[in-house]
Amino acid sequence: MPSRRKQVTYSQRPNHAARSAHARGERQFRTYDTSYIRPKQSKAPIIVSIVLLVVVLGGLAWGGVTLFNSCSGPAVELLGEGEEATVEVAEGAGAQAIGQQLVEKRLVASASEFTRRVNDLGVDSQLKPGTYTFAGGTGLDGIIRALQAGPETNALTIPEGYRLWEIADAVADHTEGRISAEDFSAAASDASAYAGDYAFLESAGSNSLEGFLFPKTYDIADDATADSVIRAMLDQFQAETASLDWSYAESQGLSIYDAVNLASIVEKEASGNELIRAQVAAVFYNRLATDDYPSYGYLQSDATTAYELRRDPTGDEVHAETPYSTYANQGLPPTPICSPGLDCLTAVCAPDQEALGKYFYFYFEGENYYFSETYEEHQSTFS
Repeated sequence: MPSRRKQVTYSQRPNHAARSAHARGERQFRTYDTSYIRPKQSKAPIIVSIVLLVVVLGGLAWGGVTLFNSCSGPAVELLGEGEEATVEVAEGAGAQAIGQQLVEKRLVASASEFTRRVNDLGVDSQLKPGTYTFAGGTGLDGIIRALQAGPETNALTIPEGYRLWEIADAVADHTEGRISAEDFSAAASDASAYAGDYAFLESAGSNSLEGFLFPKTYDIADDATADSVIRAMLDQFQAETASLDWSYAESQGLSIYDAVNLASIVEKEASGNELIRAQVAAVFYNRLATDDYPSYGYLQSDATTAYELRRDPTGDEVHAETPYSTYANQGLPPTPICSPGLDCLTAVCAPDQEALGKYFYFYFEGENYYFSETYEEHQSTFS
């Protein structure tokens, strides 16, 4: 019979030594989840970050103030009550340029502030040129209102298309008769008296200054004379036309006097935009250059007879044998018929190229212009 293994028996009493050893083993090999354990952080990085943030923000604020001060300039000590300053606003000056002048005259503290206010009101295009006198203490809105209304000076405005006698009457009215219409007309009756000082008058001969008294706004001094006013208008003509190229007109056999003459007719016959004026100028060039059909060299402008009669002519009157009838006489009338504006002078110097050699007639109704190559087409536009 097989031998029986001796069964090992365990004591029921606690074996304290064994348990102690077992416990030591578990402590030696057991691992623990330490993810929830965080080391105690130092407050030093937070303090450094806050300090850096304050430094950066402070630097930005200082830079902004510096930039603002550099843009706005030093503080302006404004004029006080009882003080005045005069400002010359040039033609075409915008709010920024005017604002800078106002700052220089110590009327406003900031050009940008003035510009913002003008833009807020939407009146930039309404600021009028001229000479203004402002009292110290006048607010932004008061200055802007004055610039909208125009200068309260001895300003005389000559509209485009005014004729010599209308200019003479306007001068007389403005000066309350101190310069009479008769004296002004007499002083302007002979261009040769001024040709020595104004080269553009050389071809005017002894004709009047009709056409050369430039339409503009003028400051008339209390001691002004007919001669000084005339010279101011001739100076303006010279300045306004300095950049014009007269070569096309000259290539067509026209002198400067002739070109001004033609421009004066364009002024009376054309309205609207630059293209219309350039097309009308081209029509008249075409008619002047054609000795046969369809124009035979006749301008056929009612405006020239109206100049002679000083009123709108009838159908019979435009065909009458008078010096200014461009139905009865070929070519240009004896003199210009008004003072043309720069746009019409420009149109004569640079007529529309597409219309040249093409159109001989035009008809307008209201704001609409119709250009035709033949008389039959012309008739159909208003039949």
